[in-house]
Amino acid sequence: MLLGVNITRKKLVYILLIIGPLVCVVASLFIGRYPITIADVTGVLWSKLTQNPSGIPEKYYAIIWEIRMPRAIVGALVGGSLAISGAAFQGLFRNPLVSSGILGVSSGAGFGAALAILLFSSTSYVYLFSFVFGGVAVFLSYIIGRVYNTTLTIMLVLGGVIVSSIFSALISFIKYVADPYNQLPTIVFWLMGSLASLQFKDIFIAGVPMIVGIIGLIALRWKINVLSMGDKEARTLGINTALYKAIIIAFATLATAGAVCVSGIIGWVGLVIPHIGRMLVGNDNKVLIPTSLSLGACFLIIVDNLGRVISGSEVPLGILTALVGGPFFIYLLKTTKGGGW
Repeated sequence: MLLGVNITRKKLVYILLIIGPLVCVVASLFIGRYPITIADVTGVLWSKLTQNPSGIPEKYYAIIWEIRMPRAIVGALVGGSLAISGAAFQGLFRNPLVSSGILGVSSGAGFGAALAILLFSSTSYVYLFSFVFGGVAVFLSYIIGRVYNTTLTIMLVLGGVIVSSIFSALISFIKYVADPYNQLPTIVFWLMGSLASLQFKDIFIAGVPMIVGIIGLIALRWKINVLSMGDKEARTLGINTALYKAIIIAFATLATAGAVCVSGIIGWVGLVIPHIGRMLVGNDNKVLIPTSLSLGACFLIIVDNLGRVISGSEVPLGILTALVGGPFFIYLLKTTKGGGW
């Protein structure tokens, strides 16, 4: 009887995880300073689905379809990408304090975006530079990790710390030389993270690397289970540890860099969400990886909606995720007592 109840509970959790991001995306269409009714949202969505005019005023189309819908979709992709990358890195490095930016991708992307804002006026260059420099940061971390013939995992983390420090210093330098009236506020706001002013074109620009990274990590989640046992055990089972570590890092970097280049630096998602996933489904990465994807998508959509309504001006996501993630992580540590690793 107890086994049947446990199985039913697991099925319920899985169902909620599958439909959760969709529910959050739809719910976000109603949330904002401009009130929208259920009939208006339903009419706009049905009109877009059937390509038939519904008689709803154009301003509702603009609010629902051109502003809130792409923002919710990008928010789901960004949150899912950061969370799934964090879960993959935690399993790969066997460290519960690792997050999606451990190898310097966030600092590298921040430097790329700041440099693009300093040199150009087009948003496209911001996306391109942040994505490229995020990848460069991880590549440099990997090169540093291969310098010494010792444990690759430890050296990768140390390489990430070094590279993050260097790019953080370069960001400070760009902020120092930037125009304090135009460029500096833009750089500071971007670094705090936001989903404001996103359009459907942003889904196609940053969505491709995020989706590729997500699919790759989901496909390799069984390998992450083996690698989390340790290099010797993985080699005993016939796994090429160096090759699969490089592939997993590449997919996690794609997902994270794609997320950061469109949203700015958003912390805590890749650290806290995998821990919540472990509380729900356990440590098995074949279940934890997709669970983190779903929870991360829901979490960032909820936080973004919160940032839109709690004040007259929009609160950057990086501030809210830190304010929510920090105390909640303390609660998680108290609840789990550091167990499960």
